[in-house]
Amino acid sequence: MSVLKIGIIGCGSIGTLLARHADKRKDIRLLHLFDEDNNKARVLAGKLRNKATVVRGIAELSECDLVIEAASQEAVREHALAVLDSSDLMIMSMGALADEELLSKLTRKAEEKGRTIHLPSGAVAGLDGIKSAAMGETESVTLTTRKPPKGLLGAPGLALLDVGLGGIRKPTVVFEGTADEAARLFPRNVNVAVAISLAGIGAGKTKVRIIADPFADRNVHEIAVEGSFGRIVTRTENVPLPKNPKTSKLAALSAIATLDGMTKRLKVGT
Repeated sequence: MSVLKIGIIGCGSIGTLLARHADKRKDIRLLHLFDEDNNKARVLAGKLRNKATVVRGIAELSECDLVIEAASQEAVREHALAVLDSSDLMIMSMGALADEELLSKLTRKAEEKGRTIHLPSGAVAGLDGIKSAAMGETESVTLTTRKPPKGLLGAPGLALLDVGLGGIRKPTVVFEGTADEAARLFPRNVNVAVAISLAGIGAGKTKVRIIADPFADRNVHEIAVEGSFGRIVTRTENVPLPKNPKTSKLAALSAIATLDGMTKRLKVGT
């Protein structure tokens, strides 16, 4: 049985779940952990049965078959190109790929080095259908995201509103435009939009609508796709991770499912 050797960048909620999952598997071996907060990586390593080595730099991840980014968009921008020199890469912070220049550099590097970049489906359902639809004629892809107002704190796009988040008393549309525009105005809320764009018709054609809903207790993503194949409609109501309310549990589970899929001979889904 071949063993998949992995490293993890980021020892927060998703990184911890991935590390603990790998620790239980015989066909996955966690070699290294890296976090800007070295102590956080050491604490996680100390909780694992099969002790992973805590490293202080990306160059020390070179023994891995796969490196998983579970940190931030900044980590993608800073480390992704270097990772592809020596291993495949899984990216969780897909919002970084709204930067077309960065995306182009990463795909070129992967081609040059014979590497693969894995993008889990994250906090939504239906990417398999969107990918299939894109093989034919897709007329439109629309994402409607509904979040509690506090989930939008810090977004540059909020400066364009006539009322602050504290003044929102009913469901309010705070953005309506394309995925590339959403990436600029709501950079911390576009992982899903970027995933949908890459699976389908691109960020410039993918429509995004963001609703701040003071009555919402979950992040809700609705996707509507229309084309020559017919129509797809999905709705995902995400439960947040207890230790990180900004991250959906399904996003973490999708990373685990993607990792497991690399070790299996039976591949299910598009």
